[in-house]
Amino acid sequence: MPEPFAVASSRKLPKQERREQLLDCAQEMVREEGTDALTLARVAERAGVTKPVAYDHFGTREALMAELFRRIDDRQTAILVETLKATADELGAVAATIAAAYMSCAREVGTEWYALSAALRGSETMEAVQRELTARYVGIWQGAFARCAGHLPADELQLRCVGILGAGEAISIELLRGHVTEARAAATLATLIAATIGAPAAAAAS
Repeated sequence: MPEPFAVASSRKLPKQERREQLLDCAQEMVREEGTDALTLARVAERAGVTKPVAYDHFGTREALMAELFRRIDDRQTAILVETLKATADELGAVAATIAAAYMSCAREVGTEWYALSAALRGSETMEAVQRELTARYVGIWQGAFARCAGHLPADELQLRCVGILGAGEAISIELLRGHVTEARAAATLATLIAATIGAPAAAAAS
């Protein structure tokens, strides 16, 4: 757990450990105050270091936010990959695992994730990061579903995964707004996944 602001330490840390500390502080600030309050100077203050230290690690506020966005996604993706390794090669089980992981992620870090995404909308750096992470997520899902969706061509399976990602995002927003419980959100997404992946391949347009 990151050190509280009041007792943040300025002791010498290895570069990577200091970078992680700064990102921890940045994530806490986004959670507590939103992205408008996030500046490199304030992150440095919260971490108990000088401003040049924060600038040396990230250079710009935009780069800091993009890196934080990426780190949040990296951590949640790692959890999903490990969970899928222990999931049976059966559509219902894979759908339930993916849906539960997605909604757990939304509950844990959704507020910060969506706030960063909104703050960086239109940024070329962020658009590149989002394309990369979306492709990674779709690739992981496609690999998991391929074990139980042999009836679908690879391109069709990929397209359906893209659609499921959109549905997951929409349902997770309802969860964050308090309109549904995490359990219901996960169950609904799992149902949509199973129906989408389980359906026959669409006929090619003439």
